Amino acid sequence: MFREPKDYHRYLSLLLKAKKRTPFILHSYCLMPNHIHPVIETIDHSPAEIIHYIHSLYARYFNIKYNYTCPVFQDRYYAKLIKNWKHLTDTSSYVHLNPVKAKCSKMPQEYQWSSYRSFITMKDDKITHKEKMYKSLGENPQEIIQFYVESKLRIKDWEMPR
Repeated sequence: MFREPKDYHRYLSLLLKAKKRTPFILHSYCLMPNHIHPVIETIDHSPAEIIHYIHSLYARYFNIKYNYTCPVFQDRYYAKLIKNWKHLTDTSSYVHLNPVKAKCSKMPQEYQWSSYRSFITMKDDKITHKEKMYKSLGENPQEIIQFYVESKLRIKDWEMPR
């Protein structure tokens, strides 16, 4: 799916483009070499509509760039309803730990293609909207980051939230 840094950048730019066309809140994300994990809160458009838009544009880009004729995305996207704020932070942790579990990096902050670094530094990455999650975790920004890093990102407890 992603063969070089330009491909990751293109996908991220398409996320921004999609947010303008079909507004949604992207809480967190991780772009892995062979799949993606977006944590999306919808507003007026279904997740299927949002993902279809992004993936069709990316597939067109990828196919032209690499002279590729097969489908870029092997399976349909998988959506799961997030039930509450704890489920949201657990899901975000799962997403952020994906590169560690896949041995793409030793620590989530080392992986360039996820929202983890912007989340723990509270820097605006222009893509994600983390304010709701921050508010759900507490009032003090340092405590929020500490809580997330220490209690949510336990590699030994890593599994997909239910």
